[in-house]
Amino acid sequence: MTLKARRVLARLLRRNQTEVEGYLWQFLRDRRLGGFKFQRQHPVGRYILDFYCHEKKLAIELDGGQHGFAEQMARDQQRTIALEDAGIRIIRYWDNEVFTNTDGVLDDILEKLNGR
Repeated sequence: MTLKARRVLARLLRRNQTEVEGYLWQFLRDRRLGGFKFQRQHPVGRYILDFYCHEKKLAIELDGGQHGFAEQMARDQQRTIALEDAGIRIIRYWDNEVFTNTDGVLDDILEKLNGR
């Protein structure tokens, strides 16, 4: 997929975000979390990251139930390795965790952003 195609896809994904992406975005947008700037559906290489903080090279990926299957878990692991090789740290949260433990997720993200 070309860079232009990834950008078009990222724009489409922003317009059609999942419920959990919209929910978490309310806490990340406009530097609301610790003053850090996040982008959503940000293309990096051949991937599109759910949320990305360029300043800290930190990506947040939200995983729904489909990520619990072995085949998808293997793809996620390959993706994580490729992105980490590019210098990007990846943190993953289950969708239900974002809804049921929002404060814990936000605290964890902030700790990672601050290098703890």
